[in-house]
Amino acid sequence: MAAAESGSKAIFSLDSYHVSEELGFILPDPLEELPPYYQPWMDIAFKVPELVHSHKLRSLINKMPLLSSQFLQKHRELRLAHLALSMMTMGYVWQEGENDTVEILPKSLAVPYWEVSQRLGLPPILTHADAALANWKKKDPEGPFDMENLELLVTLPGGDSVQGFFLVTMLVELAAAPALRNIPVVFNGARCGDTEVVARALETIGQSIQDMMDKLKLMHVYVEPSVFYGIMRIYLSGWKDNPCMPKGLVYEGVNTTPMEYSGGSAAQSSLLHCFDELLGIKHEEKSGDFLTRMRNYMPPAHRQLIHDISLQPSLKNFVQQQDSERLNQTFQDCVTKLLALRNYHINVVSRFITVPAARARQLRNKSQDSEGEMISKAPTALEERGTGGSGIMTFLKTVRDQTRSAFLPDTSKETEQSS
Repeated sequence: MAAAESGSKAIFSLDSYHVSEELGFILPDPLEELPPYYQPWMDIAFKVPELVHSHKLRSLINKMPLLSSQFLQKHRELRLAHLALSMMTMGYVWQEGENDTVEILPKSLAVPYWEVSQRLGLPPILTHADAALANWKKKDPEGPFDMENLELLVTLPGGDSVQGFFLVTMLVELAAAPALRNIPVVFNGARCGDTEVVARALETIGQSIQDMMDKLKLMHVYVEPSVFYGIMRIYLSGWKDNPCMPKGLVYEGVNTTPMEYSGGSAAQSSLLHCFDELLGIKHEEKSGDFLTRMRNYMPPAHRQLIHDISLQPSLKNFVQQQDSERLNQTFQDCVTKLLALRNYHINVVSRFITVPAARARQLRNKSQDSEGEMISKAPTALEERGTGGSGIMTFLKTVRDQTRSAFLPDTSKETEQSS
């Protein structure tokens, strides 16, 4: 744990958790190229969408040379390798849709993918840490961190909507950076009994959560629901709790028995886990088990941060023990904003999954326009599920409802009504 002794008080710090002061969990300055030895990977990875479209990706990967991962030395090299191999794997598995999946990932992809994954402490499947945290570059290096000046390094089928989906997700992460910087301030202030310091830090955290919601609204500007549902979603899906691949996937040269991994999920973002631990939000067994499992899809240092936040003395107890109206209000405000963010996420999921799923059921076997055709051809097995494999609406509403438990008892009804 990143703690140092100062007298009898342990100082909580973010230093050892691979968290950037400016960018939060986002990987600073990701590499755009690997050493020349790995060019056979990058030549394919940079063309995944067009190779899937032309049905050539599988045959090219089948002919790919088996390269050693030993020449990947630095963390950022490993992250780019994991991203490239992840995108190739998703394209390989889902190139022909849900009805012609594969049972074996070929050795030339599976072996280096497994080795890189082991070194990073990540699973061998596309994760939030790949697609949203380590998959960006600025068009103008001196320009702003905004949609117009950002682009993905490696992408999937779905055109501009894929760019929009991952880059908006990254901007949500970026909006949380001030909150992450202030989590140690909260704990160190509470240790010293300094209610003003804690209240100020909580105000910043509350504002940060509000900013995250404002960025999430950009999904409606940059992502087309019919493209997300009809094209993109299958490439974010995994081989655990997925009826399309009930046996999982054999990683040739790694294991002879199939392995199961969940697809991408917002639950793989470390942010909300940190906020839940900070505010003392406990999740019921089923949703809690899924959230805990999703921590295995995070970089180990980020996972450790969540764990170490959970070991800190209860912030809620501290707030309740102080006679500070301002402190009470800032704590309540954080919970209110987190509740609002989770409500808004439910609305987004409804627009991008639930509504198109209902339309797909109506449109099957009818003549359609191009958008309707796209939706109706979407994977039927995923209609009620998130790409992470959860029954999505039930899960999100349960998690949302459990967030309410963090409200301070004496004012919870009043705060809830105003949210």
